[in-house]
Amino acid sequence: MAVASNGASTPKPAVPTTPVAQFSLDEELSAYKDMLLIRRFEEKAGQMYGMGLIGGFCHLYIGQEAVVTGMMRAAKPGDQTITGYRDHGHMLACGIDPKAVMAELTGRRGGLSKGKGGSMHMFSREKNFFGGHGIVGAQVPIGTGLAFANRYRGNDNVSFTYFGDGAANQGQVYESFNMAELWKLPVIYVIENNLYAMGTSVKRSSAEVDLSKRGSSFNIPGERVDGMDVRAVTAAAKHAAEWCRAGKGPIILEMQTYRYRGHSMSDPAKYRSKEEVQKMREEHDPIEQVRARLLANKSIDEAALKEIDASIRAVVADAAEFATHDLEPDPSELFTDVLQ
Repeated sequence: MAVASNGASTPKPAVPTTPVAQFSLDEELSAYKDMLLIRRFEEKAGQMYGMGLIGGFCHLYIGQEAVVTGMMRAAKPGDQTITGYRDHGHMLACGIDPKAVMAELTGRRGGLSKGKGGSMHMFSREKNFFGGHGIVGAQVPIGTGLAFANRYRGNDNVSFTYFGDGAANQGQVYESFNMAELWKLPVIYVIENNLYAMGTSVKRSSAEVDLSKRGSSFNIPGERVDGMDVRAVTAAAKHAAEWCRAGKGPIILEMQTYRYRGHSMSDPAKYRSKEEVQKMREEHDPIEQVRARLLANKSIDEAALKEIDASIRAVVADAAEFATHDLEPDPSELFTDVLQ
């Protein structure tokens, strides 16, 4: 996948194609570790779901790690993050303790939402993470509201609002677009286009498959980005953040990405071939791209990469151990944190 621009069809003011960022060794290693943490965490979550330790729905982020990892490299303290129900990776990228995330998955007291939110409804005010949301597209007007608060308070914070290609067809998304452009709100709409929504190809469900154009009628500029390359994501994210902080209003980044697993753990993903998934893994995997660059440049060797993997696996194992031995919430918690 290559970074592409909208060309002549991009609404004014035009956003030029953003060159791929050039990473230093430290930046490559940092991105590698961050993406690998998400990958290993999600693999463990999948195992624990299969063992019956995680209830309800569980949507894994495996394959899409470069999107949130790259986006967070443009964030600063005070910026907000909000997303849908495929949210574990976003929380880890925000710097939230893996123990707290895993404990929420297993419904324990030490979880981010005291074990009451589960996989899809986690929240951290400390890290300005305003949720996973279970209703498709519901986070978009909330993310827009966060941007309105920034504008009202006169700060230069940005709302990073994530949603998928399925949510891109929801009406409340376009109401949010209109408000954001009308009031020049500092919000980056990150469309994580993994091609299939719940299970229907974007080509069969969207009249316009270039989702970066979805803001055209509102005069919101957009850019298509290779969401499997963390360098491309980082470059686009930094440009978008500068755009918002300069008071120019909202911007749309369509991240062309791919999930290797089903929509949720209950999805056998029979709507696509095994060969298609394998081709993406072999040719576009976001983690393997960084790994290959590190080895090709002789910046690091296989032994060192194995040590990194081992240390991350240990962090994830520790989180799983905590999550399976932490206490369950007291029954009295049923009546706390309830708005009446």
